[in-house]
Amino acid sequence: MNELVAILEDEPDMRALIVAALKIERFRVHEYCDGRGFLSSLATGKPALAVLDLMLPDMDGFEICRWIRSDSCLSPLPVIILTARSEEANRILGLELGADDYIVKPFSPRELAVRVKTVLRRATPELVRVRIDADDGLIIDANTLEAFADGQRLELTQVEFRILQLLASRPGCAFSRMKILDYLWGNEKPVTDYTLSTCVTSLASWASESLVFEGWVIGSLPSPMR
Repeated sequence: MNELVAILEDEPDMRALIVAALKIERFRVHEYCDGRGFLSSLATGKPALAVLDLMLPDMDGFEICRWIRSDSCLSPLPVIILTARSEEANRILGLELGADDYIVKPFSPRELAVRVKTVLRRATPELVRVRIDADDGLIIDANTLEAFADGQRLELTQVEFRILQLLASRPGCAFSRMKILDYLWGNEKPVTDYTLSTCVTSLASWASESLVFEGWVIGSLPSPMR
């Protein structure tokens, strides 16, 4: 492995547990007990992934995640939220802000290490090109996490962007609800059918040819995406 993982956790025992689990899997680890220390470190180097506790002493973890996603240079950084907040509303908020996974305490250290590996694999999926230019003026840029239609920037959530990226990468293919959820979050599917439906409906609202959304089978944009 040898990828660098940043750990933001203010509880020393919990932080030590996470560090030990990741070092067993040969990850390099940088530890932080507050949000400002972590954000300051990004000026000199970016980790491959960040594990972020929500309840930090100086900043709310949601605020840190929002800050990362709003910065064009940092926005591709994969983020795993680790927290005792198990409510569905918190899980959905974290994922909509751009978190790649959401793990509720208590957790298995081994499971955490596996999820870190999974998120890192998904961060550079082979099926998605860095830039997709469609014939109808749709541009999807994986470096900046931005999409443009006819020169206008689309205001998409992180989840909506990744769904669009998946559909555009496989023109003519159809994706079931489960396939899309697997692409977004692997075996962990912390969102409801309604959330996915809302994201796809939002994408279809500007598409020149509407996405097919019947019986939870979602097709990629047809002819314009060739």
